[in-house]
Amino acid sequence: MRFLGSTLSALWIIMSPFALIWTAAPTSAAAVDIYNSPTIQMWRSAFFAKYRRRGSLFGGWSDDDTDCRRVWRETIRKAPRRSVVSLLRHAAMRSLPRRVGAIGCSVAASSLLAASEAHAAATTKDASLTVKTNPLEPAMRAVKFWRRVGPVVVHYKFTEMWFRVADVDPDVRRATWDKLHSMHAPGGLDVILELRGLFVKIGQVMSSRADFVPRQYVDAFHTLQDSVPPWEKGRVEAIVRESLRREQNLAMEDVFENGLGEVLGSASIGQVHGATLTPRFASSPGYSGGRTVAVKVMHPDAEFRFRNDFKIFRALCKVALPGWDPILRELEQQMMTEFDYKNEAHNLACVRANMAKSPYSNKVRVPQPIPHLCSENLLVMEYLSGKKLAVAIEERLASILGGDVSLARKVLRVKQQQLFETRDVSGKGKTKNLFNEFSNLVGEGTDMSRLQKGRKARQVLAMTKDARKKLSLLLDASGHQIFQDGVFNGDAHPGNVLELDCGRLGLIDYGQTRRLNRDDRLALAAVVSKLGKSSSTPKEIADAMRNFGFRSRDDNDDIIAKNAALYFDSDAAGKAMGCATPQTYLQHLNSIDPMIEVPDPAVFVARTSFLFRGLGALLQQQLHTARRWRKHANIALEMDGECVSHTLHSGDQ
Repeated sequence: MRFLGSTLSALWIIMSPFALIWTAAPTSAAAVDIYNSPTIQMWRSAFFAKYRRRGSLFGGWSDDDTDCRRVWRETIRKAPRRSVVSLLRHAAMRSLPRRVGAIGCSVAASSLLAASEAHAAATTKDASLTVKTNPLEPAMRAVKFWRRVGPVVVHYKFTEMWFRVADVDPDVRRATWDKLHSMHAPGGLDVILELRGLFVKIGQVMSSRADFVPRQYVDAFHTLQDSVPPWEKGRVEAIVRESLRREQNLAMEDVFENGLGEVLGSASIGQVHGATLTPRFASSPGYSGGRTVAVKVMHPDAEFRFRNDFKIFRALCKVALPGWDPILRELEQQMMTEFDYKNEAHNLACVRANMAKSPYSNKVRVPQPIPHLCSENLLVMEYLSGKKLAVAIEERLASILGGDVSLARKVLRVKQQQLFETRDVSGKGKTKNLFNEFSNLVGEGTDMSRLQKGRKARQVLAMTKDARKKLSLLLDASGHQIFQDGVFNGDAHPGNVLELDCGRLGLIDYGQTRRLNRDDRLALAAVVSKLGKSSSTPKEIADAMRNFGFRSRDDNDDIIAKNAALYFDSDAAGKAMGCATPQTYLQHLNSIDPMIEVPDPAVFVARTSFLFRGLGALLQQQLHTARRWRKHANIALEMDGECVSHTLHSGDQ
């Protein structure tokens, strides 16, 4: 009997995804016939009956599972160090094979056991800052994640499989994908806001890649750039108070007048408040930033959650993002350095000093930290008055359009979509067409005269040109940091760039600062120099990539060169051959000659390139970052050559 029950359970697990796919409309005449067949209708009815009863596909425990739930919890509690296989077999004998949710619980158990060592270090030294992390929390977070995300992955995967075998019109395919994106994007935001941790960081990156991520997800996740629900102020002040007492033997009232001010931003790891320094600390030796400061406070259990969230996300990538595993490993390694604000204060001071010596010292600004007030979970720095660049662009466009924010977002979204669908990325001869398109778009559904439409279109074009100049400045500043200083921000998403009231650009959030040693910096410069030169051959680019540390299975020059372009320049080649996203293009390249070695320093430079391309998409500009960085790469190579020549000359003497 038990064997029969397990067999039927396995059959249900196999058939449930097929039922799920039919929640969308049929997509061809053949599909309609199959959809209306008695067998499919029977399974569809059974699926919805189960779905409603359980609450979700990976739904809550039913009444007859109460005892099994108790056994499962007791098993984890009593045997946290048993082997995963033994643990799952013990639980499976009771209930789990009968449930599709076994997938989520299996991942949860693995996450729990892998996190057992991290749990012992998940508390701070001082009792008042100690977070008594529930040993089951990694497992419960994994269960929550897979209960919500698992059905979505299944829905997408089976839709993709269906399109491979069915003769479906391209317009119907696009409409079906749009329907799926619209269906699941709000739920994705809910999952991120519920779990926070690493998932907020991932959502921020996704919201800045309109060329990589479906617009429904970009729109839904846009709020993560600056509107993550904040923690309670009293809770944050308690952390600040205790940190100052423990590290500097100071009372909060000695440092800040009237405590912490309003929330300036809340994100995955920390929360930023405004504050006013007392005169004593505003005149601290070496500090010249003024009395108004930004106070960044870390949540005490952020590191523990991030470490375990990476395990969950790694499992998701194996299913949904194959090929990104080397990149994910380096991202994890670098992101885990964010959990020490003393280190970030040092990074800020270093980048600030470098920028002060650069040609961009009067155009960009980096906040000045106050090191003697900083600790592992507290960062006090100069406040830069301004708005996030993406927000400033949107507000300026809305002002031109009579204060209509929704129309402003529509203009930006439509222009992004047109950019990604076009195959001509040269930009030549586009000014007149762009003017006509904007003129029609801003006048749609209004009673504006032709003259008014034209005037507003000209204002929009002027605003776009100004914003592109700012983006050009950002590219130059980052190129200088990467190739000449060897110290740069590995998390340069739009939320980390401010348009300051003084007209300059503010560069903030250097928790993920990356440092390149001389050899890596020059090897990268050689790759970018070759990529940015139109006459370079695939072999020349591939040789530079090999010198940097890239290796592929078959050592195919052409594929290695195309990977170089994808990493450090542009997604244009993938779009030209019909790949919808860089991920699709990467999968295509890997199917021919997969990369087997990706040097760690390359990952964050590539990520910076991708993030700048996303910001360019906001401004309807298809960027080629290698072309923009080539001059900085050449300067680095020339400076090193001069140094070598000077050293050799000195040695001869």
